[in-house]
Amino acid sequence: MIRALFSAASGMEAQQTNVDNIAHNLANANTVGYKMRRAQFQDLLYQTMVQPGAAAGSQTVVPSGLQLGLGARVVSNEIAFSQGSFSSTGNPLDLVIQGRGFFQIRRPSGEIAYSRAGQFHLDRDGNMVTSEGDPLEPQITIPPEAQNISIGSDGTVSFTLPGQTTTQLGGQIQLANFANPAGLNSIGRNLYLPTDASGEPTIGNPGGQEGLGSLLQGYVEQSNVSVVEEFINMIVSQRAYEANSKVVRAADEMYQQVNNMNR
Repeated sequence: MIRALFSAASGMEAQQTNVDNIAHNLANANTVGYKMRRAQFQDLLYQTMVQPGAAAGSQTVVPSGLQLGLGARVVSNEIAFSQGSFSSTGNPLDLVIQGRGFFQIRRPSGEIAYSRAGQFHLDRDGNMVTSEGDPLEPQITIPPEAQNISIGSDGTVSFTLPGQTTTQLGGQIQLANFANPAGLNSIGRNLYLPTDASGEPTIGNPGGQEGLGSLLQGYVEQSNVSVVEEFINMIVSQRAYEANSKVVRAADEMYQQVNNMNR
């Protein structure tokens, strides 16, 4: 019964963590470029009463053994990088990556972070920046008076100036890719940092031979969270939490019976 109490308690704790993860997904259901996280579970240590395959006689072995598990835990909440739906904005600086890849964002510390959120703006110097004011890397500069801003599927930025018909080149947007995007470190504000698990970034032009996706101008990528799926996961998690709490109650009642045997 001691095992039952601790196993059930670990199950309740694991489901609580799962609900926390679901709550975070639902909170970001409308966050541009957000990628959902999926909780993954693992069983804990086993107490072996009879080793499977142990000798049962001179010529026989135990077919299955007797092992009692000690509960479960959450071991990870992997990022699911499936493509989100596209939403038209009409803003020529809004971009969607069709396929694999990340925008490179230079943070105030100088390090490069990576993002799937393609909502960009111009600062006072005409540089393309995020909503936080962090510039796109490599730097893209467009004069404030520029007209007919065009961003090709290969990341080429061009525009025209008032009174001119000649197209001006504003720069080349490059994307980064990782061998294991699920190993990236989420730091908030739609940004990721590389880790030993993700590997080093591979840089290239959109739609190039590095497996990078192409760009689509005037759209943003919505969150890939399925609200219906998250609600189903929440119901399943609630029921699992309830089942574990009933195990705790049953074990407590059994202890109560044992304690009352001498009365």
